[in-house]
Amino acid sequence: MSKRRNRNRIDGQFAPRLIEMLESPTYRTLSLSGRRVLDCIEIELAQHAGKDNGKLPVTFRDFHRYGMHWASIAPGIQEVVSLGLVRITRAGQAGNAAFRLPTLFRLTYRHSDHEEASHEWRRISTMQQAKELVRKMQPQKPQKLNSKNRSSTALKTRAQPRSKKWSTVPASENRALFIFRGGDVAP
Repeated sequence: MSKRRNRNRIDGQFAPRLIEMLESPTYRTLSLSGRRVLDCIEIELAQHAGKDNGKLPVTFRDFHRYGMHWASIAPGIQEVVSLGLVRITRAGQAGNAAFRLPTLFRLTYRHSDHEEASHEWRRISTMQQAKELVRKMQPQKPQKLNSKNRSSTALKTRAQPRSKKWSTVPASENRALFIFRGGDVAP
């Protein structure tokens, strides 16, 4: 008696994504942070048994526990929102325990309890559009001034002496560093 195996069977929870979405310019321009944001929100949806899309509470701490650096969380969220993969249904609020609120997310490529999937990511049809959206949401880096385009006020400001905030010990003086850890201090 041979037992026939179903090769299409998945042992455990899974997160389906359309091949159309995986091939789209929207998905192909995602950064690692954007992909991690999507993964973390999909995990939250799985923890809600596939329900409550649109009411998925994911905090910055949840993203950090998933492996994201603190500084990459907000840009990753902005990226997936601007590309139409995620919608923020309620903005979160930082604060002490009494006033803290998590941000609520909705994956636009998954249906919710009362709404079909909106697939907002489909509005981007070319790589150029996707890259432009990502570029617009990135913070602008300050331009460095070279000697040709510096203004005279910038040169005057730079020439002024800076105030001393820290006293320094000349390198010729050898001084020992004592760290006090309680108890008596020996001279």
